[in-house]
Amino acid sequence: MDKQVATLAEAVAGIPDGARVMIGGFGGSGAPIELIHALIDSGARDLTVVNNNAGNGHVGLAALIEQKRVKKLICSFPRSADPRVFTEMYLAGEIELELVPQGTLAERIRAGGAGIPAFHTPTSYGTDLAVGKPTAEFDGKPYVQERWLKADYAIIKAELGDAMGNLSYRMAARNFNPLMATAATHTIAQVSRVVPLGGIDPEQVVTPGIFVNTVVEVAEPAQEEALNRAEAVYP
Repeated sequence: MDKQVATLAEAVAGIPDGARVMIGGFGGSGAPIELIHALIDSGARDLTVVNNNAGNGHVGLAALIEQKRVKKLICSFPRSADPRVFTEMYLAGEIELELVPQGTLAERIRAGGAGIPAFHTPTSYGTDLAVGKPTAEFDGKPYVQERWLKADYAIIKAELGDAMGNLSYRMAARNFNPLMATAATHTIAQVSRVVPLGGIDPEQVVTPGIFVNTVVEVAEPAQEEALNRAEAVYP
C-alpha cells in the first residue's frame, strides 16, 4: 500500500475540529514544523494537543496556540524557553492545561500504544498532580495510578521513510515520535527523504509502517530554534 501523499495540505486534510492530536518533538528537535503549519492552514480548531512542551516563540506549536486552535494542552513543560504565547493565553483563561511529569507522559503514551489501560508510578505521589487519582501500595511504597493516553491523530517527523510508512529518525529527533506513532488512530509523518522500498536497512527501522497511515516528504525541514533565533515568521 502506497501511503505517500504529494502535499502537506493533503496530509492533514482529514483532521477535524475537536480532535486529540499528538505532536512529536522534544523542544524543537524532531518537531514537525511544516505539518503543524499545514494544520493551521487547514482551519481545524478546538484541538486537544499532546506535546512535551508548549512551543517556543511564534513558530510550530506556539503558532498553533497563538492562532487559538488549541483548546487544551497536555504537556510536561509549559514554561520552557520563550513560552510567551502559551503563558499569555493561559493567564487569560483562553487555554486549558493538563500538566504531566515527563516520564509519566512518555509512559502514558507508550501504554496507549501497547493497549495497557493503566499503570502505577511513584511519581507525583503526595502532590497536587495526584489529587483524585487512585493510589496503591506495592512492597511498602505508595504509587499513583495513571491512565493510558491515546489520540485521534499523531503528526510526527522522521528522517527517512518509504511508501509503506517505515521510518527512521535522526539522532535526538527520535524522542517522542515513535511512541506517538503507536498511540494514535491515524499517524501522519513528514520525512526529509522518501526512499524506495528496501532503502532503509531493516535493522534501522524504528517505526514500522503498520503504525503509519500517511507519509509526506519535506526535503529541507525548518528547525524551530533557528527560526525563533532569527525572529523569522514562518510563511
